[in-house]
Amino acid sequence: MDVYLNTRRDLLVVKKGCPIPAAAALGKWRKSKKRVAKVSGEIRSALERQGYYMRKLRDVHRSRD
Repeated sequence: MDVYLNTRRDLLVVKKGCPIPAAAALGKWRKSKKRVAKVSGEIRSALERQGYYMRKLRDVHRSRD
């Protein structure tokens, strides 16, 4: 899996070698240099379903409240 971050620290995970999807094409994404050893079931199922997983940082903060 390839992991990308943008300037707002949003997260995008795509299958290795696949291009960034059109839904996430807006914005400047940079590839993370860290390797991914394990992902959650939510991310794994999203990758199988739609080929990518995208999460905004503000969504994480809202779920903690």
